[in-house]
Amino acid sequence: MHDANDNAIVAAGTGTASPPDAGKAPPYLQLDGITVSFPGVLALDRVSFAVRAGEVHGLMGENGAGKSTLLKVLSGVNVPQSGTLLLGGVEQHFSGTKAAIEAGVAIIYQELHLVPELTVAENLMLGQLPSRMGVLTERALIERATETLDRLGERIDPREQVKNLSIGQRQMIEIGKALMRDARVIAFDEPTSSLSARETKQLFKIINGLRQEGRAIIYVTHRMDEVYELCDRVTVFRDGRSIETFEAVDGLERDRLISSMVGRSIRDVYGYRARPVGDVRIEAKGLLGPGLSEPASFNARRGEILGFFGLVGAGRSELMKLVCGAVRPSEGEIQLNGRRMRFSTPRDAVRAGIALCPEDRKKEGIVAIASVSDNLNISARRHSSLSRWLLNEKRERELTSEYIEKLSIKTRNGDTAIGTLSGGNQQKVILARWLAEKIDVFVMDEPTRGIDVGARAQIYELLYGLAEAGRTVLLVSSDLAEVIGVADRIVVMKEGRIVGELPKAEASPDQLIKLALPQ
Repeated sequence: MHDANDNAIVAAGTGTASPPDAGKAPPYLQLDGITVSFPGVLALDRVSFAVRAGEVHGLMGENGAGKSTLLKVLSGVNVPQSGTLLLGGVEQHFSGTKAAIEAGVAIIYQELHLVPELTVAENLMLGQLPSRMGVLTERALIERATETLDRLGERIDPREQVKNLSIGQRQMIEIGKALMRDARVIAFDEPTSSLSARETKQLFKIINGLRQEGRAIIYVTHRMDEVYELCDRVTVFRDGRSIETFEAVDGLERDRLISSMVGRSIRDVYGYRARPVGDVRIEAKGLLGPGLSEPASFNARRGEILGFFGLVGAGRSELMKLVCGAVRPSEGEIQLNGRRMRFSTPRDAVRAGIALCPEDRKKEGIVAIASVSDNLNISARRHSSLSRWLLNEKRERELTSEYIEKLSIKTRNGDTAIGTLSGGNQQKVILARWLAEKIDVFVMDEPTRGIDVGARAQIYELLYGLAEAGRTVLLVSSDLAEVIGVADRIVVMKEGRIVGELPKAEASPDQLIKLALPQ
C-alpha cells in the first residue's frame, strides 16, 4: 500500500519546484574522494558528488567523462579503491547490486534491464514475487503491479509480456521497479533518448512527483533543454573528475555549461559548412515495405547531406532499412549512380557502396564482446585477408591504429572490447569500419543518440568531411535542431510517408514541426 503522498507522482506537473527547504537540506547522497581504476585507465579520480533529498540533480559531461562509472559505483557494480559513500549520513560499502538495492538505490539505465519474455507484473516484482509455501500468489502479484501502474499513470495490462510494449512503456516499468522497492535514490541515465514527446512529458511529470516525495534524483543527460527544464542543480564531469557544481540552473549560460563540459568553447556545435553538390548519387523510386503507408521516393546527390526528420514512428528507420537491404521492398527500386540495384541482404548493399550506421548501435551496429579491431575490420577483411581462412593481422593492426588516430577514438588500444567504450567512440568505430570500405552512401540513423556535445561536434565534422570528399550522407534524426543545423536539404516523414521536402534556407522549426505533427 502507499500513502496519500504517493499521489503526487500522478498529480505533479512539469516545472522545477522542489519541496520546501530542499535547497537548505543536507545531502542525502554523498560521495567523497571516490576513485575507481581499471588496468591502464583511471575511470574516476577523487570524485566528490552530493544530492539532496527532494532535488533533481543533473549530471553532464562528455562520453567517457566518468558518469557511467559513477552510476555503477552507486549500483554496486564497481567497487571504488578509495573514498566514501554515504546515504542519509550513514557510510555504505556495497558488495554488489543486491546490497545497493537493499540500501534504497535504483538505477534506470539507458539500456533497460528487463526480461522481455516475462509479464509486466513479473518484471515489476522480479526478486520479490509474492508467494505462499513456495507457490506464486498470482492474485497478489497482479494487485500490487496494478497499484504501481496506476501510480505511474500507465494503462498497461500487468499480464502483458514486456516484449510487446513500446520503449516508453518499458521505461515506466523500470521506474515502477524502483518505486516497488521504495528507492530513496533514483538515477536516470539518458532516459529520453528513445522516447516520443508525449512519453517524455509523462516521464517529467513522474520525476517531478518523485522530487515532491523527497527522493534524491540524479538525471544524466546530454540534452541541455532537459537540464534547464527539470533540474535544480547540475554537476559537470570531465576526464573522470567532478569539475564543478552549478548551484542554480536558472540564469546559467549555456556557453558556460558547455565550456565546463569540454574544457573549451563550442558556440556552434553543428559547425555547418556549405559545399558544392554534384549529380544524383542515389535515388529511391516508389519504395514500399513494412512501416511505410505509401510508396516513398527521394534522391540525394554527391557531396550532399540529406536529412530525414519526423516524430518517433514516422517510418524513417524503416525506409532506410529498405534502402540498405536490411528489408526487401514489396514495391519500388533503388538506383545507384543511374543503375538499378537489387539488394537481398545488407551485404549486397555494402558491396554496392551503401552502408548503414543503425539507430540501435549496441544491438545492430557492434559485436559488444569483440575488440575494437575486430569490429572495425569485420567488413573490410575481404580486401585484406591473405586467403579465405587466413587473416592479415599486420594489415588489420595498421588499419585499426590509423583510424583510432584519424577519428580520435578514445580506447586503450585496438584489443579493447568495444562494449566498454562510450557511445560516441562506438559510433566512431562503426564509421571507421565503413571508411575502410569503398562506401559512397553513408546512411546515418540517429548518429548522435546518447552522445555528448563534444563528441557530437566531432561526428558532425566527420560527416562534413565525407560530403566534401564527394560521398553522400543520409542523416536520420528526431532532433529538430540537429537536422536543421547539419543537413543541406530535409525530407519530412509522417505516419509512414514522405510529406514534404525543404532546402536548408527555407527549413524553420515551425515549418518542420507543422509537417511532422499528425493532423
